[in-house]
Amino acid sequence: MVKSRQADSTLKLIDEYCRYYRNLFSEVRSFEAFTYLHAGKISDIKRKTLPAIAEIMGLENAQGLHHFPTQSPWKDQALRRQRLKLILKIVKGLKIIIIIDETGDPKKRKATDYVARQYLGRLGKIDNGIVAVVSYGLVDGLTFRLMFEIYKPKERLRLKDSYQSKPQIASQMIRGIKAMGFEIECVLADSLYGESTSTFIRCLQGLNLQIAVAIRSNHSVQFPPEQRVRANKWRKFERIFSEESREVRYLIHFHKIVLQLIDVIVGIYYPNQGDQMPVLCQE
Repeated sequence: MVKSRQADSTLKLIDEYCRYYRNLFSEVRSFEAFTYLHAGKISDIKRKTLPAIAEIMGLENAQGLHHFPTQSPWKDQALRRQRLKLILKIVKGLKIIIIIDETGDPKKRKATDYVARQYLGRLGKIDNGIVAVVSYGLVDGLTFRLMFEIYKPKERLRLKDSYQSKPQIASQMIRGIKAMGFEIECVLADSLYGESTSTFIRCLQGLNLQIAVAIRSNHSVQFPPEQRVRANKWRKFERIFSEESREVRYLIHFHKIVLQLIDVIVGIYYPNQGDQMPVLCQE
């Protein structure tokens, strides 16, 4: 039996991190491509294209990197599960706050699957692009990604696809996170999910989770007769975006969580108490 060679080293930080996933790759070349891509992603090159990563890693060409996501014998779902298990081991015993958000990338054409004209948060408008629903964890001020799933617009579904709304995708993620053993303190989401009472809110109430969600100002909230409403003070601050533009926004403190909200009513839902119980209101 021929013993497989050792994988080429990159950076100590990358090598130490990637070795936790070595068992998922039956081929050394696949594992090397895995490490090269990680090193390229944290490099200071402006465009993280495969040819550019191959160049800074000293490879003759980018062919091996191109084969990695399409032809290499590894399973993306297995890698995702192993990554979540590692995170769970690190945060074991700590309660995490889950943040549901979306990320969108503009695309000029529709050659990529699931690209369509839809709202892209990065641009702040409807444009051609691809969108993913993302769940983040928050522990002691540290934010980390848990799961993500590409949103598939109805008009771009493939033959074997089934349509899922964004609230349905988010609900499925939280079920999976809880089933793995994560202890969830609270779930935060914007108005797209806060107004999805029949899907998102009902799912999380069924999981007995506390939820803080945004609700647009043109939506009303029904109170139980005995409910007391507490309105905290809003504080003005200036947000500076990555492109250096500035915008005045408002924040409010709630349960050790800072919610950045503008022109919204915020509701918090307590499990096993029937209806939503807002504690924050429009400025």
